[in-house]
Amino acid sequence: MKFFFSVDMVSFQKISKIEGAWGEDDYKALLSLMEIDDGFDNMTPDEIKEMCFMSLTDFEPDEAARFVLTYLFEGQLSKGKIGQLSHQMPEDSMWEEYPDPFFHKKLFDAHGLLRAAFNGVFAKPTGVQFTVSITSQHKEAFRIFQKKPHAPLVRLLSRGLSDGDILNRLYGEQIAGDTFAEAKGILWDLKEVEHTDQEIRYSVTSSELWFGELADVGRFEAQTHADSSEKTDRDD
Repeated sequence: MKFFFSVDMVSFQKISKIEGAWGEDDYKALLSLMEIDDGFDNMTPDEIKEMCFMSLTDFEPDEAARFVLTYLFEGQLSKGKIGQLSHQMPEDSMWEEYPDPFFHKKLFDAHGLLRAAFNGVFAKPTGVQFTVSITSQHKEAFRIFQKKPHAPLVRLLSRGLSDGDILNRLYGEQIAGDTFAEAKGILWDLKEVEHTDQEIRYSVTSSELWFGELADVGRFEAQTHADSSEKTDRDD
């Protein structure tokens, strides 16, 4: 069943990194991969981060990328695929170009870390963070967002984009259809920040590739619908 909503873009900004994506344990794990396993006891988190960055720059950019990708994708990608991506990362925007959207967020984080460590060299990540307000006069309409909001929300946001936008071109069938498993890979982070009988607000982090065009969109009205099956779920 389809429901009709009014959509307002409350806030919108472009980002090149996600705050909190990397922490002390991540830096220690990367150092361990580089065979640096001790000396952390008296170091602050900032000093451990700096040590990780300095250690990465002891290697060529593609070698450093291999360490980062090995940490992020161990068990998900083969060594050969990690090696291939490592050579592509300094010049290519892999958070946009990799075929599987479920890998985009981690590739974005990898680019952000490596670009900071190498003071450039790697392509600058292009992401977006925005808050969207969705309103309806019918309380029951919001039930399509209750359990699994990713698919109906991506469908709704796609209506604020042009027909020629890449999201509509690549996923037109899923947007119009009954299953959209890729939606969870498209929305990297989704948080409900407010919910009343007539409004729901979400905070969204994603790629500029998908939603950059929304920067110039204020308000629009559109229909959306939930997936008809739960069998298309995929874990991150």
